[in-house]
Amino acid sequence: MKKLKTAISVLGLLFVCTSVHAELIPIPAAPKFGASSYLLMDFASGSVLVDHNSKARVEPASITKIMTAYVVYHALKRGDVRLDDQVLVSEKAWRSIGSRTFVEVGSRVSLEHLLLGMVVQSGNDASIALAEHIAGTEESFTSMMNAHAVRLGLEDTSFVNATGLPNPKHYTTAYDIALLSRAMIREFPQEYLRYAQREFTYNDIKQYNRNRLLWRDDAVDGIKTGFTQAARYCLAASAARKDMRLISVVMGADSPRSRMVNSQALLNYGFRHYESHKLYQADQVLSEQRIWQGESKLTPLGLAQDLFVAIPRGQFENLKAVSQIPQDIVAPIAKGDRLGTVKISFKGEDIAERPLVALQANPRGNFWRRVVDFFAKF
Repeated sequence: MKKLKTAISVLGLLFVCTSVHAELIPIPAAPKFGASSYLLMDFASGSVLVDHNSKARVEPASITKIMTAYVVYHALKRGDVRLDDQVLVSEKAWRSIGSRTFVEVGSRVSLEHLLLGMVVQSGNDASIALAEHIAGTEESFTSMMNAHAVRLGLEDTSFVNATGLPNPKHYTTAYDIALLSRAMIREFPQEYLRYAQREFTYNDIKQYNRNRLLWRDDAVDGIKTGFTQAARYCLAASAARKDMRLISVVMGADSPRSRMVNSQALLNYGFRHYESHKLYQADQVLSEQRIWQGESKLTPLGLAQDLFVAIPRGQFENLKAVSQIPQDIVAPIAKGDRLGTVKISFKGEDIAERPLVALQANPRGNFWRRVVDFFAKF
């Protein structure tokens, strides 16, 4: 079988580094502290900047409600439910233990108020009422949660309830929580705004958001706390400064203060020592490839999605982009067909890889074009 020749070319990086550093100082070691696991992720690229046991399975406690909300947001997007739906509060929801929104059994509460009760107050009663309204039962709702977990690639996550109450089969990882948080912020930016709300009053009872970082750092706008005796104190947080957003996850801290202080330390470390760059934009022509026997000689190639990377500050010049494209590509070509690969390296280490796709279709050429290309090829 004839091997296809591959063209390798260096692509010009589409971002100008304006910082000048006479001497680069290595970034310090990442913060270390007492918690069962923690992680810091760059939102734009998904790059993990700090990692401590991030794929160890742990109990998520009320951080579970990030997925509960995510399922509700999908139901809203599909039009299955509306924010002004009047949700009947069942006895099961009313009798739920743990944190509460204090909804009354048999009452009807707007879906929007229940969302706020879950997001701001971490109400277990609100969570169950929402689950029953969307899926009929909490158990059926849980199957929806797990289906989304599979779709998002949460490989070490299993849900058995909508609240995060302890169960041996209810678990996740810091890494999976970061992936879920990233998906939620990316897909539902308007719904995400609720997580920055510091207080919520329902039934004449004012309660405050348990995420104390909202008072400590104006850049923080979410996300969710959690606590059970087994899970200890947990916090998934996100903050945006200038053109960079970070997601931190701390699981199994010793106290509410510990989860707050150490989450802040992770965020400060990331913002201070890393920067996020958008290297290439989706549908931007990065190269044009010779196509044999096609209607057109050349087909523009690019990426299907924007490509971001996160690197230590002031070291953009150490990035390198290389494309690899087979030379013997024969029409027909459909728009979106993968025709090559772009690899991004930093100081010689691969940090990102994306498919190069056809940005336009190139159907098979007429007889004359095919004959000309047949001889030209040889």
